[in-house]
Amino acid sequence: MSNKSTIHNSQKIMDVKDLIVNYGEGKNTFTAVKGISFHIPKNKTLGLVGESGCGKTSTGMAILRLIPAAGGSILWQGTDILSLSKEQFFPYRKHIQIIFQNPDSSLNPRIMIKSSLKEAMELGYPDNKQDWNDIIADKLLLVGLNTDYQNRYPHELSGGQLQRVGIARALCVNPQLIICDEPVSSLDVSIQAQILNLLIDLQDTLGLSYLFISHDLSVVRHISHDVAVMRNGHIREFGPVQSVFSDPQSTYTKKLLEAVPR
Repeated sequence: MSNKSTIHNSQKIMDVKDLIVNYGEGKNTFTAVKGISFHIPKNKTLGLVGESGCGKTSTGMAILRLIPAAGGSILWQGTDILSLSKEQFFPYRKHIQIIFQNPDSSLNPRIMIKSSLKEAMELGYPDNKQDWNDIIADKLLLVGLNTDYQNRYPHELSGGQLQRVGIARALCVNPQLIICDEPVSSLDVSIQAQILNLLIDLQDTLGLSYLFISHDLSVVRHISHDVAVMRNGHIREFGPVQSVFSDPQSTYTKKLLEAVPR
């Protein structure tokens, strides 16, 4: 990715402040995310990187409200979505979508691809069912798949094709922000590059914002504009990707970079 520029002064699409995520109750409570703050600007990518178990995925799941947050706020264009009831949050769901790590396990193996995509359509366009087939065909073409793929079952597709379906499903409701949770870690290296380049092209074409969660520093460097380095529930470093990779300020970031195979 070329011509990356700092995004600190860009308009924010989301502002996360002092986010806390707990698991368990009472004496068995474990705090996975410990009061972290960051922002995601419009039309840009924030890479969230760190070791397994550092709280990256918990952060993404809390933003989507798939798990509860124990504290803090998540401002979506000025509205704290954590303060909303389930019913109040529903209209916001189509604006924030997710691409999962394992596309095969995120799709129902018993139904055709078109049926999986129609489930997403119910969220964004419940009253326009006559348009669903056209929208599905359009999104499949957008991710590089022939429209015939909608009549196949997940087991008939390769890992890369399945992830393209996962991306198409996220796009079905025209989101503004997509949480990418390790979206290429289960794919072959050659396929990883194709999916990353697809995400970059879609961002340029559709004006998307990404929170890109990964443990792979080279992948984060390729796709991100800014990067947040996370460890043990805290953000240890945040800044433009080129600055963080070329002149890291955190000792932990330096160790992570030193561990990357040359």
